[in-house]
Amino acid sequence: MTVKGNLAAAEEKVKLLKEYVEECSSVVFFGGAGVSTESGIPDFRSTDGLYHQEWNYPPETILSHTFFLNHTEEFYRFYRKKMLCLEAKPNAAHEKLAELEKRGKLTAVVTQNIDGLHQMAGSRCVYELHGSVHRNYCQRCGAFYDARYILESEGVPRCSCGGVVKPDMVLYEEGLDSQVLRGAVNAISRADMLIIGGTSLAVYPAAGLIDYFSGKHLVLINRDATPRDGQADLLIQGNIGEVFRGI
Repeated sequence: MTVKGNLAAAEEKVKLLKEYVEECSSVVFFGGAGVSTESGIPDFRSTDGLYHQEWNYPPETILSHTFFLNHTEEFYRFYRKKMLCLEAKPNAAHEKLAELEKRGKLTAVVTQNIDGLHQMAGSRCVYELHGSVHRNYCQRCGAFYDARYILESEGVPRCSCGGVVKPDMVLYEEGLDSQVLRGAVNAISRADMLIIGGTSLAVYPAAGLIDYFSGKHLVLINRDATPRDGQADLLIQGNIGEVFRGI
């Protein structure tokens, strides 16, 4: 197919996506790291993502519960440098999703991201499967600390009571929050349209949540192929921000 033909096909797919959105009344968006890459936040699995950058340990090891307990200072050295992107701003995808929620079309965002950009864009119903960098709590007394406190601290961040402050994010070896999980499952199971975007669908149990969808339209938007491409009613391969700009 020619370049012109490819562009025409892509435009037709975006047009069809618009039609799906207009005809549905309960849309849920399920997203991953690819939603935030256009905001300057690197993902984990692309060729320029965190998994392909040099470090003393693999990121999977550093971001594990065991590593946090046994090498807390090294965990925070990585966390400050690679996970805290506090200057990032919402992009077209975040903004369009917030707009669809205001219109009464979108009922929920289910995200694997921990950057808080959906809320910054104005989304209200957001299920953060893996937590958020913007919430941090003392492990001793439960006192709250924001992300700026963690970024500006040195070594292991500590509470005024002396306890170690831990990010409210789900580390490897830890389970998902049961209340967040129930909310996400409920939203997906009630949706008449599920848009999956910017995720490789390789991280479980999060990726398994889409099995609860039994609605009318399953749309998958991602740069690369995923294990669920064959299940989609509409498959769009491209950057999610560009696709959402066309809606």
